[in-house]
Amino acid sequence: MQHLRKRDLADNTTTVGHGKRASGRSATLSDLELFKSIERELYTAVVADALDELGHHDCAMREYLRPLSPEFTFVGRARTIMCADVFYAPADPYGMEIEATDSILPGEAVVVSTGESRRNAPWGELLSTAARARGARGAVIDGLVRDVKKIQQLGFPVFAAGIKPVDSKGRGLVMDYNVPVQCGGIVIHPGDLIFADYDGVVAIPENILDETLRLARDKASRENHSRNELLKGAYLSEVYEKYGVL
Repeated sequence: MQHLRKRDLADNTTTVGHGKRASGRSATLSDLELFKSIERELYTAVVADALDELGHHDCAMREYLRPLSPEFTFVGRARTIMCADVFYAPADPYGMEIEATDSILPGEAVVVSTGESRRNAPWGELLSTAARARGARGAVIDGLVRDVKKIQQLGFPVFAAGIKPVDSKGRGLVMDYNVPVQCGGIVIHPGDLIFADYDGVVAIPENILDETLRLARDKASRENHSRNELLKGAYLSEVYEKYGVL
């Protein structure tokens, strides 16, 4: 497989071998400021509530996806990678995996679908290092990971279903990338906003991002007022009647 490619800045595509694949777009400075403000001011629970209010009830990933360190939090646009179990070692077991990793753009969050496989660890230290170098803000692996202490030392936020030391060679294969995938029980499209913190992982579709964040910020503000009044001794019934949040 050829790994040489060229960026076409006009249409945001990547030429790979003899084909063309949509590659998304790099985050702008305003995008990065937005991501940091979400990490600083919001939390996945209040975002999930905002999505519920908008009628999007299936935007939170399954509860088994946990951060490798409790402090890991990130926001970024989804760069999806689709893996499948295999029971043989092909001639080029890492070709598509390398291509997918090298395609990551600044501001993206890697989302790896495995079909909930537990056969191997398709993500580890070197892929975390490569993704971070490309400007990725974190990764969600719907499967297992390895090299965990080194990932923790690197400080690259990774969420995963578990830990196992075995390689993907002969067990799993990257089949495609930057396509819709299922991760943590929900469908993720390239470009969805991924928000992960200790409570879990939520995905915000691009077309409702602004409204979701507006509602989440409003509820977070009302929760802050509620907390302050409860700390001063107010009754929960009074606070709820005033601010309407629990």
